[in-house]
Amino acid sequence: MTGVRDNTVDGVLRRSARRTPRRTALHYGERSWTYEELDDAVSRAATVLRAQGLASGDRVGAYAHNSDAYLIGFLACARAGLVHVPVNQNLTGDDLAYIVRQSGSSLVLADPDLAGRLPEGVPSLALRDAEDSLLARLAGAAVYEGEGPGAEDVAQLLYTSGTTALPKGAIMTHRALVHEYVSAITALDLKAADRPVHSLPLYHSAQMHVFLLPYLAVGAENTILDAPDPERIFELVEAGRADSLFAPPTVWIGLSRHPGFATRDLGALRKAYYGASIMPVPVLERLRSRLPGLGFYNCFGQSEIGPLATVLGPDEHEGRMDSCGRPVLFVEARVVDEDGQEVPDGTQGEVVYRSPQLCEGYWDKPEETAEAFRDGWFHSGDLAVRDAEGCFTVVDRVKDVINSGGVLVASRQVEDALYEHEGVAEAAVIGLPDERWIEAVTAVVVRADTSAGKGLTEPDLIAHARDRLAHFKAPKRVLFVDGLPRNASGKILKRELRDRFGEE
Repeated sequence: MTGVRDNTVDGVLRRSARRTPRRTALHYGERSWTYEELDDAVSRAATVLRAQGLASGDRVGAYAHNSDAYLIGFLACARAGLVHVPVNQNLTGDDLAYIVRQSGSSLVLADPDLAGRLPEGVPSLALRDAEDSLLARLAGAAVYEGEGPGAEDVAQLLYTSGTTALPKGAIMTHRALVHEYVSAITALDLKAADRPVHSLPLYHSAQMHVFLLPYLAVGAENTILDAPDPERIFELVEAGRADSLFAPPTVWIGLSRHPGFATRDLGALRKAYYGASIMPVPVLERLRSRLPGLGFYNCFGQSEIGPLATVLGPDEHEGRMDSCGRPVLFVEARVVDEDGQEVPDGTQGEVVYRSPQLCEGYWDKPEETAEAFRDGWFHSGDLAVRDAEGCFTVVDRVKDVINSGGVLVASRQVEDALYEHEGVAEAAVIGLPDERWIEAVTAVVVRADTSAGKGLTEPDLIAHARDRLAHFKAPKRVLFVDGLPRNASGKILKRELRDRFGEE
């Protein structure tokens, strides 16, 4: 009876292929795959991988751009009982070597233009664009009939964003990810009739596990893009090939400011998902005013929980546009104080979770695992407030709260005030060491490419903030930059800003 009741990541595709074999599953560039064809390609790719001398449980890195081959490589690892390790393709040098070596990857699936960056001595196999690539070998490979994974086997090591320290590999089992897929399908209203576009990096858990895999589970027709190119997205929407899009706030900001946003026919776009970082309320208001018929979903979570934890649906935004909504189907959440005691609704504290979606811990990091999993709960590191209706509003990351003169200031509130100024394109608020204030509230700002932005000065913006905030919350300094550092998911790397400007 072994395996009869197992529910695995690759099984998600297999069931869709048997249910709707000839339905189109995927478009990438000039290639398209039916569900039957995609499932067959995964089985043949699993054979190719095991022929590399890999055994069940071996780790396989993935260092590549978005493509159909990337998806096939991931699902082939799952089917062959291998552990997939997605790596940000922008990493180089020590950062890249750290993840490859810390995970113990025996092989790295790499695009040819990236393979030369890998640490010396690490074996690699091209995913595509080479005569001996994984994709090229499918025709000559047999369908995989070897031992597959069980529900409790590890499917992936999801390395955290590393915004405050070295990234940690969250150990995700097949069981955890499949639970997360069901949570995503129910909370985000994913349907077989939807036509989603996947333009964010597939190595990031949000695009892969909140959208692409759940959409494959329901049998939708998916399109993978190399990147979130506004012209290509607008073209797909106008052609009726796209009606659903996920993007972090930075991408939505870019789309809303693109000239085509105001002139193209985007009426076919029905579902807009945002997440990965906080959406400034003024930006969301601008988007909704341009596309009043578009349903917006706020998705919140972190890699360790698969990564979806809470969702604010389209009918829940009124009066709480800064909220991240309620926990999804398989997530239980509460807000606790420093002693781990639950606090009353309306009181700020740390969000903790219990869920079958949670990781098993951090790869080869027992101390960090013990610190995160305490008293039967996973400690997220996010500060939030829960209201009487069960909706959560994230205030800040625990490590990003600013201690100004002994008073704690949440950076998000200051950022929302700054975004109300038409001259601000982007803003990040951090605390910098200060003899008088302990930490001085400091705004790092990118000016908008408008007349309001070009003329924006530090005194102007401080005065603007003081009109909207208590004076102790307003920035003491404003630093203007050309751009803000971000990780793959669009999160601003405030640690880098603190390091950069804290030395000045």
